[in-house]
Amino acid sequence: MKVRKSCSNAEMKKRKKVVLFGMTANNEKIVVREGKEILVGDVQDGKISDPLLAFIDMLPHNDCCYALYDASFETKETKKEELIFIHWNPDDAPVGQKMIYASSKDAIRKKFTGVKHEWQVTATDELLDRSELMLKLGPTVTRFE
Repeated sequence: MKVRKSCSNAEMKKRKKVVLFGMTANNEKIVVREGKEILVGDVQDGKISDPLLAFIDMLPHNDCCYALYDASFETKETKKEELIFIHWNPDDAPVGQKMIYASSKDAIRKKFTGVKHEWQVTATDELLDRSELMLKLGPTVTRFE
């Protein structure tokens, strides 16, 4: 998911834009959730017109998860891409599940290099407000995705 300065268009299309992670059924390991990813090519080819909305649709309504989001945004000076680590912790998730995810968050977070921002989100409304997301990225951000 890291930004690669020099790669072919075909390689760029295979790059992941969003990936969700979750616990195994026995809560022993954190794994990639099957089918819960967005590729850069899906966005470039128009299969996904709004990656943020597609990401929000992928989030489980009553279960926790982690996500890596390769966000594209603009500042007053330039266009940027930065990795965001998101801890999805919805209000409707069971308390035990919330505790397991909260206690394992630091372990998975330390495995990822290049993450510029870390967000804990409890409701989709927090993600739907793009102006709030832009503030989290910095005061000079003018557009998010």
